[in-house]
Amino acid sequence: MATITDLLRLTQWLSPAFPLSGYAYSHGLETAMAEGRVTDAASCRAWTGTVLRRGTGALDAWAIRRVMTGDDPEEVADVIRARAGCAERWAETRDMGAAFDAAAVGMGEAPGGGWPLPVALATRARGMEAETVAALYLQALAAQIVSAATRFLPLGQTEAQAILRDLHPLITEIAARDDPAPPGGGALLAELDAMAHETLQPRIFRT
Repeated sequence: MATITDLLRLTQWLSPAFPLSGYAYSHGLETAMAEGRVTDAASCRAWTGTVLRRGTGALDAWAIRRVMTGDDPEEVADVIRARAGCAERWAETRDMGAAFDAAAVGMGEAPGGGWPLPVALATRARGMEAETVAALYLQALAAQIVSAATRFLPLGQTEAQAILRDLHPLITEIAARDDPAPPGGGALLAELDAMAHETLQPRIFRT
């Protein structure tokens, strides 16, 4: 069972205030918004839900569970690297993982292994409940994407929070899965959006 101290550490790590620069990444959503395919709360919810269910969300949840149950972090990181759809997607998870480790070291913890964000988080969360860690990680990922939408679309803060609330059942479902093998990537349009973002001009976000 996770202790109160465990939950406090986990929520601190996944808070928007933790210095990961998550605000700088849209995960490719900026392309979909610029092209007029994501324009409101409903289309933002659908795009984000697809990423969670069939894209990065499902893969990262798998990675967290595998590392927390004893798999080699380097091997899991290799899967994340191989499954990144484009250079920007790999840079996003790699750079946020590096920022996570830098902040942890600055707080007096041991250096990390230079791994992508889900692996970096999982190595420091060992001993906690994997399902809880995966669920809160997925909520943070969804919040990062929806936050990008609030800065691009006519989407208010209350609507944004309603999107996150509506995604809770999906997040719970994905976090509870225990896939023995990495789930297949099915968020093809989101991956294409991330690829197209590499040449998108003008742009607000790094990815």
